[in-house]
Amino acid sequence: MKDPAEKKYTLAVGAYRDDDGQPHILKCVREAEKRLLDKTLNHEYAPIVGVQRFVDLSIGFALGGDSPAIADNRVSAVQTLSGTGACRLAKTFIKRYVTGSIYVPDPTWGNHIPIAKDSGLDVNTYRYLNRDTQGLDLEGLLTDVNNAPNGSAFLLHACAHNPTGVDPRPEQWKEISAAMKAKGHLAFFDCAYQGFASGDANADAFGIRRFVEDGHQFMLAQSFAKNFGLYGQRVGCFSVVCKDTEESKRVLSQIKILVRPMYSSPPIHGARIVQTILEDAELEAQWRLDCKGMADRVIGMRHALRSRLEKGSSRNWQHVTDQIGMFCYSGLTKQEVERLADEYHVYFTHDGRISMAGMTTKNVDYVAESIKAVIGE
Repeated sequence: MKDPAEKKYTLAVGAYRDDDGQPHILKCVREAEKRLLDKTLNHEYAPIVGVQRFVDLSIGFALGGDSPAIADNRVSAVQTLSGTGACRLAKTFIKRYVTGSIYVPDPTWGNHIPIAKDSGLDVNTYRYLNRDTQGLDLEGLLTDVNNAPNGSAFLLHACAHNPTGVDPRPEQWKEISAAMKAKGHLAFFDCAYQGFASGDANADAFGIRRFVEDGHQFMLAQSFAKNFGLYGQRVGCFSVVCKDTEESKRVLSQIKILVRPMYSSPPIHGARIVQTILEDAELEAQWRLDCKGMADRVIGMRHALRSRLEKGSSRNWQHVTDQIGMFCYSGLTKQEVERLADEYHVYFTHDGRISMAGMTTKNVDYVAESIKAVIGE
């Protein structure tokens, strides 16, 4: 049933909006589309691996162009149906060739667990969020990593953890990497926000690149929906950093076997857009400006919300600005969220997650006052 209220705000949708609450198209994307149109390309099927140039650029984007894994030619990769498709492919691969279960953070993106179960995996959780501080429970995380059976599969969010917005700091990533290496665990990174988390694509890839540096073999799912604004184009990549070139050839062969009956080959237009941007210095520089602009707006709204919540409220709101990315784990209870919807027509997800991309200069005052009214502090 639609809310008939004149003043109503939905802060639950996981998609970027501008300060007018409208979908946003990046300048570099518009230019790339024009260039592609001028090339009068055909629309033939892509091979099973997808648009190869896009795949190569995706790997370099995440691992870094000077990555030793790339230099040693030991990365297997294919284009996928955005990040969701990459996650499904990865978990199917894990089930068939690695292990029958996976550890995911508590909490995690709502679709991670259904994807894992539909892939035939048993799902375990490891501690991630300290619900008292709304920060990282590093001690609990490391304890669960150390207590898991050797060689377990662990899902890690590369940056802008969804739904909490809580990311490990560089020194914490180092501890996580060391603990997982000592146990022989397989890391599976889900990277949906590179560049959109902090505004710096290299900084957002710290965890991934640290795992390469520390000698891990791991899996990576990339999405270009959020950071390039290509939601409907379903642009993604699945890659595996292997031990050596020979292993990477064997792994790629098995990935192709999984892809063929699953979706056969991916769509090409969105991949061509990303390719056009990443292989052109001018467009890539424009993308960095465009992406930083989105990130900076979200960061600005975090500060605006926190400053308003702190006026007249005794609750600690520091976590609003300590967290990063599109989502803020507010700390509100399900009952408080329901009251916000029923009485003030402000909509979060039931776990208290706020999509900061839906916050604007026009609604932040009303949202903050509504939250304070509901919590009564």
